[in-house]
Amino acid sequence: MKKNLKYNIAWVAIAAVVYGVLLALYNGGFITLFTDAIIVNIGINIIAAVGLNLIIGFSGQFSLGHAGFMAIGAYSCAIITSSNPTYGGFIMGLLVGMLVSGIVAYVVGLPTLRLKGDYLAIATLGIAEIIRILIVNFRDITNGPSGIFGLPQVTTWEVVFVFALISIILVSNLINSAPGRAILSVREDEIAAEAMGINTTKYKVLAFVIGAILASIAGTLFASYQQSVFPKDYQFMKTIDILIIVVFGGIGSTTGAVLSAVVLGILNMYLQDFGYLRMILYALTLIIIMIFKPSGLLGTWEFSVKRIIDKFTKKGDDVNASVGR
Repeated sequence: MKKNLKYNIAWVAIAAVVYGVLLALYNGGFITLFTDAIIVNIGINIIAAVGLNLIIGFSGQFSLGHAGFMAIGAYSCAIITSSNPTYGGFIMGLLVGMLVSGIVAYVVGLPTLRLKGDYLAIATLGIAEIIRILIVNFRDITNGPSGIFGLPQVTTWEVVFVFALISIILVSNLINSAPGRAILSVREDEIAAEAMGINTTKYKVLAFVIGAILASIAGTLFASYQQSVFPKDYQFMKTIDILIIVVFGGIGSTTGAVLSAVVLGILNMYLQDFGYLRMILYALTLIIIMIFKPSGLLGTWEFSVKRIIDKFTKKGDDVNASVGR
């Protein structure tokens, strides 16, 4: 409990500072519409990456179905808010998306999570494609490939900021709880975990369901901010984009996922001026960084208030000792 409290205080303290800086920039007129879009997308990517990191980084299950769950959240929001363009409609769409994503993840997770490695990746990729194809073909409900337009823009940077903070705290608390330790044991050695009496399927499905729900939230926020939704926005490459964030930050590090989303978001912003060369430069930058940091920016390192306090305390003790001599 004390450890979870420290994590919560740490993230809330960081969030308060970041929120204060962003608020000052917005109030000062330094944020353009383009910069606002970058900030909102960074927040949405943080939510999606934290969810995928829970599945891949903490439970050790190689899933490629994240885009499908984002699509469920996006279309739940779009369908409901197009007929009920109010805050209540947005909340209803958000909750429906979370519920449907959770149910789908549970139903497909029970059989597919018995697979491992490449087989699991292919199975989850297939699930995401099935979801997208269903969206394309149910024209009466989803408007098919043409998508849905004219959604109310409920998503703002403040809304995304709050959901990102909640997602981070949720996953951090989960990982530092008894179920979280069971999830980690599955990643480290599934056979040993089963020998210790841990229901590995249960905890793999738990991580998968929570990750899917977070992906759904990210999809809902994205659809509301864009005020439109299209099936092409949730193809295979969407999952790859989120996977890059997770790997780049460090698989198994929530702090790394957050930092990676911010760094890559800012990098994308500055590369906009290079036109068609943007994606080439983006890819080259990723390759160069991963050569020198193969475990990602932070590896499995997590932000810790205690570590910082201990570091400064040790420095203070060293200074006092040198003065005493």
